[in-house]
Amino acid sequence: MKVALIGATGFVGTNILKELVNRGHEVSAMSRNSEKSEVKSDKVTPVKVDVLDTDTLAKALSGHDAVVSAFNAGWTNPELYDDFLRGARAIQQAAKKSGVQRFVVIGGAGSLYLESGLQVVDTPEFPAEIKPGADAARVYLEEIRKENDLDWAFFSPALEMHRGITMGRTGKYRLGLENPVFDKKGKSVLSGEDVGVVIADELEQPRHHKQRFTAAY
Repeated sequence: MKVALIGATGFVGTNILKELVNRGHEVSAMSRNSEKSEVKSDKVTPVKVDVLDTDTLAKALSGHDAVVSAFNAGWTNPELYDDFLRGARAIQQAAKKSGVQRFVVIGGAGSLYLESGLQVVDTPEFPAEIKPGADAARVYLEEIRKENDLDWAFFSPALEMHRGITMGRTGKYRLGLENPVFDKKGKSVLSGEDVGVVIADELEQPRHHKQRFTAAY
């Protein structure tokens, strides 16, 4: 499979890239700083892109079997909310122009629904410093739900998915849709490495079409 991976040098993107390469897929590793990629392989083609340049991006995406967007406008970016939405919309438009049908977006967990009916981002304990990004991802999820031309899927990671999760790659996870997946201890956890597993599995054997999904242990 030939995959275009946007945001390939970020935390999530790097884990997806490693998993895809280890499975033998060819990956166009796209980012603002493509030379910073940790993954060196003859299966990887670094591509420097400006996601807001939709025409150029569309040309770069053309000819791939799938596009995966792990785009992140930067958690410390003061304009995170606006920049995330601007970038996400541009990537979606470029994917449509490219002619590639399969489009997988890595979004946030904040838009998942709890039993109370609240979305996680609206709970009092949600971290204020990442709320702009979570709010933007929530808005974008509702926008992409209206997308009829692409065979899209929107992935919300577990509630706890960050560099501090040390399980590494287990290759095991449970899937969900609109609600977090909790373990017996009431935790929703997934390592970055296993995010890579989830996305690679979804690309190889698509289960989710025009819907959001999530995963955790």
